[in-house]
Amino acid sequence: MPDDESADVSKLLGHWAQGDQKALTALLPLVYNELRRVAHHQLQRERANHTLQSTALVHEAYMRLLGNKAPEVHGRTHFIALSARLIRQILVDYARERRAAKRNGGCRVAMEQLDDVPVLEDADLLALNDALNDLYQTDDRQAKIVDMKFFGGLSAPEVAEVMGLSRATVDREWATARAWLHRQMRRTASS
Repeated sequence: MPDDESADVSKLLGHWAQGDQKALTALLPLVYNELRRVAHHQLQRERANHTLQSTALVHEAYMRLLGNKAPEVHGRTHFIALSARLIRQILVDYARERRAAKRNGGCRVAMEQLDDVPVLEDADLLALNDALNDLYQTDDRQAKIVDMKFFGGLSAPEVAEVMGLSRATVDREWATARAWLHRQMRRTASS
């Protein structure tokens, strides 16, 4: 991304944080393709016949952002990470609605990126969300790393930049979080 576009994003994020909703509208075209990539990344983990599409997820996230007070955002990558978390929540809400409508239904997410730990092949998105919410209660930093890497598709260096951590710390926390989530989901599945 050119430096002037990066400066525009930072400036718009600042205006949005100060309550200027028009800044969010101006920001969307500058980050739209990246948000679609995040949404597509998350949908690839969903069941093959999912009815939501990347564009619809981005638009729903945008509508939710418009309806809420702007969070504190520290640059473009941090904004994308926050958007990834919002997109995950949209998918979870959709999964809950689908499960309520079809008792034995539910959305599924492949957890192939958690490949260093033997995980369930097609873990239930709701179970993963519950486990991740538990991790937020246990270790907020690890949960944020999982959100950014697994759901947002950010690389370890990008996560390190957003969180102000070293790459080694991100890698270590990611490994610990994967193992914790696996144990938690296995416990939930067996109960």
